[in-house]
Amino acid sequence: MRNALFAPLLLVAAGCATPTGAEGTERPNIVFILADDLGWADPGFHGSTAGLTPHIDRLAAQGVQLSRHYAHSVCAATRAALLTGRYAFRTHMDWRSEDFGKPTYLAKMGLELAHGADGRPTRMLHALDTRERTVAEALRDVGYTTGVAGKWHLGEWLPEHLPMAQGFDHQYGHYGWGIDYTNYTIPHNAPARFAVYDWHRDQQPVQEQGYTTDLIANEVVRWIAAQDGARPFFFYVPFNAIHGPLESIPRYTDAHDKRSAAIRCLDDAVGRILGALEQYGFADDTLVVFTNDNGGLRDEFNRPLKGTKNTTYEGGVRVPCVVRWPGHIEPGTKNDSLMHMVDWMPTFVGMTGGELSRDREVDGVDMCCALFKSSPSPREEIVFEVAGSVRIPTILSGRFKLMGERLFDLEEDPGETTDVAGAHPEVVARLRVRLSELSAARPSIAEFLGPSPQLMSPALPFVYGQLENATAAGWVKAAVGAVRATQPTEWAPGTTPWPQAPTGDTIEYTGDGR
Repeated sequence: MRNALFAPLLLVAAGCATPTGAEGTERPNIVFILADDLGWADPGFHGSTAGLTPHIDRLAAQGVQLSRHYAHSVCAATRAALLTGRYAFRTHMDWRSEDFGKPTYLAKMGLELAHGADGRPTRMLHALDTRERTVAEALRDVGYTTGVAGKWHLGEWLPEHLPMAQGFDHQYGHYGWGIDYTNYTIPHNAPARFAVYDWHRDQQPVQEQGYTTDLIANEVVRWIAAQDGARPFFFYVPFNAIHGPLESIPRYTDAHDKRSAAIRCLDDAVGRILGALEQYGFADDTLVVFTNDNGGLRDEFNRPLKGTKNTTYEGGVRVPCVVRWPGHIEPGTKNDSLMHMVDWMPTFVGMTGGELSRDREVDGVDMCCALFKSSPSPREEIVFEVAGSVRIPTILSGRFKLMGERLFDLEEDPGETTDVAGAHPEVVARLRVRLSELSAARPSIAEFLGPSPQLMSPALPFVYGQLENATAAGWVKAAVGAVRATQPTEWAPGTTPWPQAPTGDTIEYTGDGR
């Protein structure tokens, strides 16, 4: 045991004792690993026989599987919910930063594409509000060392929107939505259709060689090795794997397609992080969470669940999750407690004696009792979307889920094949009222953008990060220039390098979803 810092566990949930039931329990280190676009059916612990996730399966065997763990439908929304404990509609992060450069998404908000002073189309800046209190800020305030290694996706331009202004002592990885794993560029900066460099350490461009999944694991291993046990640590590891673009995968392609090979590489990376915790003596003192940000891109990746990423069907929002904390969680168990990504912040804050936001409503609930004491989940509903989102308003309450006009009974019909709205008009009426109340509480987009929205300028930077771009070194310009030279210069009318906004309750992804 390397962590020498002890403090009482202050739990938010009334009547719930600490995981050990005693004062002075050691505060755990926390490693929160978030995959990207993994499907419900991909892990072996969910029945896959492809053999892609041996290390993650071992983690599941050493801990508990959460069978009713939910996220939002897309990556930025889930990341905002995780860090703030608030549903994405409250922070307007159900709209991703890049959506403000995509005409079909802007149209859903009643907005038009912005143009800079030079007349070039550009995006309006959108990011996680700096007034939000993040879990990193809460844990740092009670003595934790904090770091984020991987995909940020909560603002890529202004300094105040980047990780080190949101509670993280250390940053490594990329700011935007989906990076090329070997040249470290975002393929397009909508509405601009060319690449931008996006690889940083402590918010400075970094020139490296390697596959980003491996590089992220390398960084986290270095962080773990550098700890001396004087302070607990919170390391948030949001891999970009297996989000597109999936170009060159360094191994396993002799036996697997690119996507499956990328999953094997992700599993390797998770195994290296878990191995480092063991090697440096932190495994017994560390709570490890492995989960995913949203469903996979195609139905077959999420079976037997229906739906995909960017939808509110179960396949879009119900995600794999395993939790390990030796001595506090019984190995090889399953837990069907209803839980959403917003619940992690109050759970971690409760375990460590921290404070939640004092001036903003927190939607998450402390799940310590459900996770460590086998108590019933204190959560009875989950709000996925309200009016004003790109996706249809959706709420889960008990056994029922209302999606727009349709009602599904998830206990009887987990595959969401039959609309039972006609058989339960009272449930539909109740949930419609609830959604209307929540929709009315949604801040308007004008409140976030202001009367004169800030624009990304230049519309096509060399590198993300306003200050980093202003002083971009020659190697940055050369690296991104080499990638742009290979990109198409013309697109057929009506086509773009990015997927169009979903219509109704479905979306169709082509290729690797970039």
